[in-house]
Amino acid sequence: MHQRKLGPFDVSAIGLGCMNIAQGYGPANDDDSIRLLAAALEQGYTHLDTASMYGMGHSEGLIGRTLKARRNDYVLASKCGIARDADGKRVVNGHPDVIRSTCEESLSRLQTDVIDLYYLHRVDPKVPVEESIGAFKDLVDAGKIRTVGISECSVDSLRRAHAVHPISAVQSEYSLWTRTPERGILDACRELGVTFVAFAPLARAFLTGKAQDNSHLDENDIRCTNARPRFEPENFAKNVRLLEPYAKVAERVGCSMAQLALAWVLARGEHVVAIPGTKHMDFMIENAGAADIRLDAAVVEELDALIDDTKVVGTRYTAALMKATDSERD
Repeated sequence: MHQRKLGPFDVSAIGLGCMNIAQGYGPANDDDSIRLLAAALEQGYTHLDTASMYGMGHSEGLIGRTLKARRNDYVLASKCGIARDADGKRVVNGHPDVIRSTCEESLSRLQTDVIDLYYLHRVDPKVPVEESIGAFKDLVDAGKIRTVGISECSVDSLRRAHAVHPISAVQSEYSLWTRTPERGILDACRELGVTFVAFAPLARAFLTGKAQDNSHLDENDIRCTNARPRFEPENFAKNVRLLEPYAKVAERVGCSMAQLALAWVLARGEHVVAIPGTKHMDFMIENAGAADIRLDAAVVEELDALIDDTKVVGTRYTAALMKATDSERD
């Protein structure tokens, strides 16, 4: 698979997001996930992205049990800073002590001595980002992690964090229908030599064309909750209309709709990689095929005009979540 830089590492331009094998999009089968992880390495994936909160450690545990013997065959990324409280409520906590203790727990589940890229999953508004990143610097010095990243941060937070310790990667949601990073963080990453890692590059399967009817989704699917207004029935019915002309572009280019979406993300710059998540073997293989697709400037411009934030009905999160997300401050 085509390679790009992830901080100091050479990785597959398409990495594997590992949330789906533990939570988010309905139930996952562990046996299927184990087969998927092993097959992904054979397919050329060399970048696996997980987090302590994915299934409350279940994703990390699956990776550790499945790929311990092949630890040198991939770059391992994980995250800390989001958890569930006693009532099951999602909480952000960037306190240095929590960062250090979560890292130890993740190392144990992942069955490794070091995490290659460790992210602050979200910037905690109650803790200065300098303090949070200071804990990551301590983990680097202790040999627990190799490099540092931040997820869903603003340009200001990135610059402040980078002043404490070099940031290797910024991870944020980015796709044709979520253009937030274009407000500044993409350019800031290029300026600072930071890799930009696009999560949900398939717009949570919307851009694959395989989810044009969301009435069948499992009640535990995050697209069924009111946290994602674009998938509410009335909004979704309007958004689906965007897919007909989009599908025609994919047919003309000679690739699947999913591959077109991923190729568009990679076309945003050589400092960009994508980490689509899936629990399906066929989709994992299909996504890998996007790494070698090169879109010409005319197709990129056509796609830019076809789907963007102004043409999509609904925001990516609720107003409360948007307000609480650091990247939305740019």
